[in-house]
Amino acid sequence: MLPMLTGFINYGQQSIRAARYIGQSFLITLSHANRLPVTIQYPYEKLIISERFRGRIHFEFDKCIACEVCVRVCPIDLPVVDWKLQPVIRKKQLLNYSIDFGICIFCGNCVEYCPTNCLSMTEEYELATYDRHDLNYNQIALGRLPLSVTDDYAIRTIFQLPEKR
Repeated sequence: MLPMLTGFINYGQQSIRAARYIGQSFLITLSHANRLPVTIQYPYEKLIISERFRGRIHFEFDKCIACEVCVRVCPIDLPVVDWKLQPVIRKKQLLNYSIDFGICIFCGNCVEYCPTNCLSMTEEYELATYDRHDLNYNQIALGRLPLSVTDDYAIRTIFQLPEKR
């Protein structure tokens, strides 16, 4: 009789504990129902990107001295730098510069270690294409500056999301 009574008591305590956990989770769900939505209507609304965001790389052809520091500091040896030596002035002449953003990990080492500051990170993050070969940008495509989100009149910018309570 005594073991059966202790079994009923344990079962009752476990049932009360389970009901308490269910009640706590239900209260959490109800508290989330009061909040404003966090989603935005993407093509028409965009969030302002933080200033340390690492997006597509911008390249200035005229500043580059073809030193290949960017290739040496890149963890995957990504930038392709083609140059030829000018024997008269003993300097390198840059012929071609390209980066494949399908492989790039956006670490920012090339931008950080560039001695002439010809590389910089932009706020462009829309790099999706149907063909992966379209992600290989040459110096002309890298030289184009993207339109800033705050300057685009067709997009409503969201400065900050509603704060969590």
